[in-house]
Amino acid sequence: MKKLAILGSTGSIGNSTLSICESFPDRYQVISLAAGNNIDAAFAQCLRWRPKVISLATESLAESLISRLKAEGITNIEVVHGTAGSIRVATLPEVNFVVSAIVGVAGLEATYAAVCAGKTIGLANKECLVAAGELIIAAAKQHKVALLPIDSEHNAVHQCMRGGAPAEVKQIWLTASGGPFRNTPIAEFEHITPQQALKHPTWVMGQRITIDSATMMNKGFEVIEACRLFNLPAKQVRTTIHPQSTVHSLVEFVDGSILAQISVTDMRLPILYALAYPERVAVTEKESLTFDLTTLSQLDFSPPDLTRFPCLRLAYEAVEAGGKACIALNAADEIAVAAFLEGRIPFLGIPRTIETVLQLTSGQSPASILDVLDADLVARACAREVIARQFTVARR
Repeated sequence: MKKLAILGSTGSIGNSTLSICESFPDRYQVISLAAGNNIDAAFAQCLRWRPKVISLATESLAESLISRLKAEGITNIEVVHGTAGSIRVATLPEVNFVVSAIVGVAGLEATYAAVCAGKTIGLANKECLVAAGELIIAAAKQHKVALLPIDSEHNAVHQCMRGGAPAEVKQIWLTASGGPFRNTPIAEFEHITPQQALKHPTWVMGQRITIDSATMMNKGFEVIEACRLFNLPAKQVRTTIHPQSTVHSLVEFVDGSILAQISVTDMRLPILYALAYPERVAVTEKESLTFDLTTLSQLDFSPPDLTRFPCLRLAYEAVEAGGKACIALNAADEIAVAAFLEGRIPFLGIPRTIETVLQLTSGQSPASILDVLDADLVARACAREVIARQFTVARR
């Protein structure tokens, strides 16, 4: 029996994880949840799963949840809040598997604490490895903790890597759908609206990750994550546009063999793989996770256009630069995406903001998680200043 803590329980990954728990109650037990700001979903999850501990974003939300639970006669669920609450959720002694799915650096401290507590990690949070990958990988080695990727591309690489030794890997290929603008004339990019950018052709995701897919920054983050998860230099982590989103990633070995992982586009499958590892769990028709090979009529692959998708170029440059560059990349992107969604900068303002922040960023790699968080705050402030200047110029 795997006993789970789910960081980000009310998001898409969290709900998909709970769906897996629903399908396999003899294998997976929910122990604790971190639910963020969604108090209604948190309340419903308490009623259904009766976790030992649940964490909300703020003290007032926690107090409100306590009152609602008490009205239902439920007084045996510990309700906590904030970063300290998420850390408690992730480090309970009975928990042996932590699903890290809080978006952004908000989940960083809890994930790092879980690693240091010796918990196996199912990693769906890209920002943890982008911003603090060196620290998390080092802690995982020290505490002999497995980091199992839930992100579909890295999960696919992990599966394919089982076909050979690490030294036998020539390079890996991360596939990308290309988002909604892979065929849009570049001249039109300046006029792309948030509504257009939020229409992803394959996946239904949160707003930030959907915009990151449209700019291909999401793929850039995945390149950085892959470098750290699989201990590869950036030149051995390649990307390819694959509009069908059927092949989730490929691993090329030194003898010329290429292994590809193919499956339905359903996040429950990589979650189940991570939860069950090193086993594989048989699914039934009820889970609808089987792939129909008769639908596999065409597979297209093409190199990404870095002129069309400058964010991908910036990600490669950041991982090569090292130091605080990857922290700045992530922080500036989050601020720029929010500004785009609010209509304060154009679509191409996202890579322009990030590139300017990277040019203004220097310094050695952080020595602690607090150093990472400090560098993140500095980069966010820098991004806001850059956007304020751009916005003022645009208004004039």
